[in-house]
Amino acid sequence: MEIIKAENLTKDYGHNRGIFDVSFLVEKGEVFGFLGPNGAGKSTTIRHMMGFSKPQSGNIYMFGKESFKNYSEIMNSVGYLPGEIALPNSDNGQDFINVMKKLRHLKDKKMLNYLIDKFKFNPMLETKKMSLGDKRKLAIIVAFMHDPDVLVLDEPTSGLDPIMQQVFIDFIKEEKKRGKTIFLSSHIFNEVEETCDRIAIIKDGKIVSTFKTTNLKHNQNKTFDIVFKKQDDFNNFVEQIKKEKKIIELKEHNENNLTVKVLVNDTNINKLIEIISKFNVVEFNEDKLTLQEYFMNFYKEDKDFGGVPDERDNKGRKSHKRLQK
Repeated sequence: MEIIKAENLTKDYGHNRGIFDVSFLVEKGEVFGFLGPNGAGKSTTIRHMMGFSKPQSGNIYMFGKESFKNYSEIMNSVGYLPGEIALPNSDNGQDFINVMKKLRHLKDKKMLNYLIDKFKFNPMLETKKMSLGDKRKLAIIVAFMHDPDVLVLDEPTSGLDPIMQQVFIDFIKEEKKRGKTIFLSSHIFNEVEETCDRIAIIKDGKIVSTFKTTNLKHNQNKTFDIVFKKQDDFNNFVEQIKKEKKIIELKEHNENNLTVKVLVNDTNINKLIEIISKFNVVEFNEDKLTLQEYFMNFYKEDKDFGGVPDERDNKGRKSHKRLQK
């Protein structure tokens, strides 16, 4: 069952800012990661999802209903955690919680008390004296205290210390087990990789890749780093791999430190082992592809990320092909 659906969603603010032709689906019970740097279009997409903004073209639906036309109904059915937290200065945390309880018509305080305890939050703190981390904790509590079935999270751990970040990740895993549908927008790799079933990468307002997290973790194409003890072994191995180029790809080789990097499909690993066994090898390790490496492949020429054009695109590890959806 589709809970969230975007169809060619477009909002152009000019100067290449906004979102352009964005499409994705989030199924019931799925944790969907929306990964990109600040300014990529994550928050703009969420504002349209929640019905705060009207698209210039395309559509976005929540629960099968157009978001902009059904704003009030959607807000009542979703736990929404915004990226930027604005709180009244005159209240303490408990006062703000009480206001939100009335708006939510909340009577059962079981989830509320659980969240206050889990995130070690002092509700008697004055909002104007709260740290960024305390404000984020309060926002998490009021977003989830009514125990919604759908969670929409925009940079949810921004401002939290590393311990509380892990507490939040564990909380999302708990909610996932309970069958919640979660849309998680973030630029933090570990929280996306640890929690999400599928991930979309957005760059300059456009989705450049959508894939299952398991396809990243269990990619059939494996890269191995091999270190040889002797020069002759190194030379002979390189020559033999060149002959096997249809099934084993030679990515890099360095005579100075006698190292080789090869790419091979799971189905041909036995052949690689057969060849290696003929030589004196010091090290043989899999170079596993991480989410960060895969993400940075799309930003390797982006100066904001310290990237430069990669001269090794056809020779080195950085030229990873897109994962399958």
